[in-house]
This record gives sequence, C-alpha cells and structure tokens, in this order.
Amino acid sequence: MRKTQNFNWPALSLGTCYYPEHWDKKLWREDLRRMKENGIFTVRIAEFAWNKLEPREGEYTFDFFDSFLDVAEEEDMKVIFGTPTATPPVWLTEKYPEVLNCRLDGTPFRHGMRRHYNYNSPVYRKFCSIIVEKAAQHYGQRPCIVGWQIDNEINCEVDVFYSESDTAAFREFLKEKYQTLDALNEAWGTVFWNQTYTKWEEIYVPRPTVHDSTNPHQVLDYTRFVSASAIQFCKIQSDIIRKYKKPQDFITTNGMFGNLDNHRMMDECLDVYTYDSYPNFAYCLCEDPIHSDDLNDRKWSRNLTEVRSICPHFGIMEQQSGANGWNTRMEAPAPKPGQMMLWAMQSIAHGADYVSFFRWRTAVMGTEIYWHGILDYDNRDNRKLSEVYRIWKRTEAISEMAGADYQAAFGLVRDYDNIWDSQLDVWHMRLAKKSEKEIFTAAQLNHTPMDMVYLLEDTDAEELLKYPVLFYPHPLILTEKRAEVLRTYVEAGGCLILGCRTGQKDETGKCVMQPMPGLLSSLTQTDVKEYTFVGPADEAVSMEWEGRQVETGLFNDILAAAGPDADILAKYSSNYYEGRPALAETLCGKGKVLHFGGTFTRDNVKAFLAYTGVLQPYQDLAEVSEACEIAMRVKDGKRYLFILNYDKEPQKVVLKEAVMDMDTKDEVQGSVLLKGYETKVYRIF
Repeated sequence: MRKTQNFNWPALSLGTCYYPEHWDKKLWREDLRRMKENGIFTVRIAEFAWNKLEPREGEYTFDFFDSFLDVAEEEDMKVIFGTPTATPPVWLTEKYPEVLNCRLDGTPFRHGMRRHYNYNSPVYRKFCSIIVEKAAQHYGQRPCIVGWQIDNEINCEVDVFYSESDTAAFREFLKEKYQTLDALNEAWGTVFWNQTYTKWEEIYVPRPTVHDSTNPHQVLDYTRFVSASAIQFCKIQSDIIRKYKKPQDFITTNGMFGNLDNHRMMDECLDVYTYDSYPNFAYCLCEDPIHSDDLNDRKWSRNLTEVRSICPHFGIMEQQSGANGWNTRMEAPAPKPGQMMLWAMQSIAHGADYVSFFRWRTAVMGTEIYWHGILDYDNRDNRKLSEVYRIWKRTEAISEMAGADYQAAFGLVRDYDNIWDSQLDVWHMRLAKKSEKEIFTAAQLNHTPMDMVYLLEDTDAEELLKYPVLFYPHPLILTEKRAEVLRTYVEAGGCLILGCRTGQKDETGKCVMQPMPGLLSSLTQTDVKEYTFVGPADEAVSMEWEGRQVETGLFNDILAAAGPDADILAKYSSNYYEGRPALAETLCGKGKVLHFGGTFTRDNVKAFLAYTGVLQPYQDLAEVSEACEIAMRVKDGKRYLFILNYDKEPQKVVLKEAVMDMDTKDEVQGSVLLKGYETKVYRIF
C-alpha cells in the first residue's frame, strides 16, 4: 500500500512562473501587484539562476534574491523557490567538463542550452549539493517561501546519459544488482552473438552499434539505472532542503518525463507532485489536428490521468497561457479565446488544486522568445490577462471542492517494466501504444472516466479493488508478485481484462518457454496456440461476440480453453484462424478474468465496458456530446460535475436532474448550450 502524499493545497489557487533576473527591478513591485489584481498569489522563481547565487566558483551572494523576496513579502506574494541545477554555469562546465552529458558516441553536450549535465558526475553532485545547501540555509526561513522545486523537469530534453561518469555508475549499479558476472551474463543472455563479459570494466552504457541495435536485456537494465540515477539526484537535494525549510513548506518537482519511475521519486523525495501542461502542442504547425484521431488538446487528459496516479491531488507548475515555441523549433498559433480557461479547468477536473501559468511575461531574449506568457513583449493588459482574471473568479466560485477526489469507473493498469520494455521492443511498442491510446479514447468518447493504476512494489489487491474493472492490455513482462496480486484482486471480486501477448517475458525481458499467458495461465485457464500480426495484405479481423462483429485490432493471439472453467465468449470471423477462440471468460472466486487475444480499439473497448457494466456511469445525470469531456470529483459526500467543451462549436448538454451551477449558484435542469471551448462545473444536490 502506497503512503499518502505529505502535502495538500488547502484551497484552489493560481500562480505564475516569474524570472526577476530577466526584468528591471523597477518592474518587480508593479508586476506582483498586477498579478494579485488578477488572482495570482504565488510565483515560482530561481530555477535557472545559478549565477545569481554563485557567480564564480566558491563565491556566494544572496543579495539579488533577497531583494526580490523583500518585495514579495511587502506585497504578500507567496514564492516557490527552485534549485538552479538544471543549468550549470559556464565556469563550472569549462573547468570540470566531466559534469557534461554526452551523446551516444561520447561527444559531450556543450554549454549554451539547458540540461547538459549528467546525474552521476561526483563533481556535479558536489557542486549541486553545495549550491542547494547554501540556498536552503539562507532562504529556508523566509516567510514568503511556501515551497521548493527541485531542478526543473527532470529527464526533460534528454532522458539518456552516456558520459564516462554514467558508465562508472552503471557498473556499480550492476554489481549491486547481480553480484557476479555469471549472474549478469545469464540475465542478459550474453551467449547470444558472443557478448559474454569476463570483467566488469568491459561493460559500458549503450554505445554505437551496427543498425543501432542493442542487447534488449542490457538496455532494460540501463533504463532502470537512468531512473535510479535521476531519483538519487533528486533525493540528494530534497534531503538537504528538509534540513532548512519551514515545517509547513512543501518540496516538489515538475514532471512528467520518460525513463523515470515518477511514483518512486514522489514517494522517496517529494511532498507533492507538479506537472507542466501544454495542450497547445496539439496545434503546433508540425501537427495535423484536423485529421488527427488522438483527440488533440483533449489528449492532455490522458497525461493528467497518469499524473493523478502519481499524486492524487497535484499541482500544475506550468499551465499553457500563450503560443509555444523556440527560435530553433516548435511553431504554434496562439490559444483561442476560452482555451486558457478550458485547459486550466481540464487540469482542475483531473485533480489539480494549484494551477500556475507559464509565464508572467514573454521573454524578450533567449531561445524561448516565442514561448508566450500571459503578457506579451509590450507589457500591456490583454485578453489573456482578462482570461486569467475569469479563471480566478471561477476558482473562487468552486473553491469548496479543493481536495476532492476524482471518480473513475475503471482502471488502466501499467507498470514500469512493461513501459520500458515497450520502448526498446518494437513489437511490444506497437501493441502497447495503440491499445493504451484507444482505451483512453474510448473512455473519453463514451464518458466513462478512467484512472491509471500502476503496479508498484508495494501495490496490493486492496488498492486495486476500488476499481470494479481493470484493463491490463499487454503485460508481456510478468512477475510472480504481480501475478499473485492480480489473482487476489480477481478472487475478491474484481474483473481483469487481459490483451494479447500477456506473459511472454520474465523480468529480464527474456521470453519464457511456457505457453502464454505465462504466470496467469492458471487464472485464465487458457492457452495461446498461435499468434500473428494482422499484416498489411490482410483484411481487418473481427470476432463474433454476442451476435455482432467486434474488432480485434492489429495483433491476434489464437486462444484455446485449457481448464474446465474457461468459457469461450467469441471466435475470430476471418483469416486462417476463422472460427478459433478470440475471447475467453473464466470465473475465479467472486470475480472473473477476460482473456482477449487481440489489441484494443475504441470499438471493442466500448463493448468491454458495456459487458462489464461500467459504461457511462453518469448517463442518468447528464447527456453530453462526444465533443465534451465529463469528470466527477467528490468531497465529503458532495459531488462536482465538470463538463468541458473542446470544440469551437457550441455543444448541447441535457441535465437530467436539478444541479447547481457553481458560477452563478443557480439551480439548473434541462438543456444547456455550452459555447465553443466553454466549461461548466455543477454541484450535484
């Protein structure tokens, strides 16, 4: 059972990212006052300002941020202080080049961008520890500081590390894990293509190879190593900050990025988790939003669902406020009127109790000159600032629901072993990427809210049982522990839905020499006899289920009953395996397991949701078009219904019972017309 988060925001609140080092000091007080006039009462600062604290090695100065914090305290502005370790200063990288991260071929990344360091350089860890200690010791008791952000977007830009320091640390990681080279060689299958290691010094982080192909078992361990390194880097900082911060102040970092066990980082290092939400990426000039099938900006609800699995009541450290872009990449239009509100409410609907906009004013210099903030270069009031004001008034109107829990009808199960394996196994990637996207899409279009449920080391069946239905699409890697937790969940009354390729591999990523679904075979009482991609020369394959044809996706396991309790529900309708089992149901204890031989599509997911009785849990409350998302948050017995229109066109909503409009406090029932991009929050009587 995971521990609960250490910090919750007591009320809904707004903030912004501010860079006092970018602006004349004469602007500071005016900026803070304008923020407060528009509902912003917290700023994040300092995450890229190492030189303002240590302009030269060993020379520390605190005057600059003392001056700003003095103004913040005079203006009653709260501050989240960032550790500046995402951008090491040039004096450090020039004198100590071993702190630099490298490309796969060993070429160092040079000064001039950000995140050009590696987590495992002893020199960099020493300098980071010193600067964090100096900052926390000096500023930790400042009254205006309410929280600390560690680094910035850990594993953003790059989530692979190929420096000599990383190789040295990787060897130590492997020694601790395997103890002997014989054990490592067995786990990595190094007998294949004569890769056997005879000395620890022969092992490196991945390096250039023919076709850039690698030993998948080595890379799986390498990815685990990258995650562990990032978490250790984060923990070094959080441990230092805890010595100096005020008891009520929180520690966070802003995510969520790859090759990183964000759940473990949350549990070991942080008090609360924050996310950077940029739905306008869906409309960048390199995208095709008109012909997209991934729901465009609404797709960010999938990311927020994952964030909620890390930290149920999270914050948004950077919320889209303007067009995104650098001078070197990313071109995007400005958000349309109403989209700032839409995206802020998207975050709040999914569990955010703090929303901070990036950024207060658009930068006039540097790489991010086209990453627009609330204010533009001219510093005049504009429609974005007016929209922030309206968002503030909305948060005041719904402030009673701070801390409310998101209500999901079912869960999508994930685990880091399978996430990381799918990154390096293209067969696994194709299945996992498509199925997870389609499960989310089906949930959205059918107004059936979902959670993501991670199987972690301490996950138990009790945590799973809050969900009557769980999809575990393609768990190629299974462990005895996870299999037992899933069995206990089913026996206690849960419904588990498995897709093709279940149980193909062990924890090292090697294929097991037993019939799929491997460790879950005794639970499903099924056997995979054959399997195949549905090829480009094939017609789409369906199964006949309950009198209708249902899609089976892009890969098909051909099943067989292997026990007396397995009931074949559907059979394939075409291809060379026509008439053979595609879907089996097995009762176990108080629950059941559905073993599906295909991949998931929005069509068959809807059928599964209907069959298991969880489809559209709020249909008796509201009738909503596909263009709208619904979400429900619950607190102290009170329910709050969010309806978000992602379309530029008006959408009709039919409220089937009387509810209270949280903005106006009026009782409403019947037809309501949501304007383009409009959102509503209703309290259910």
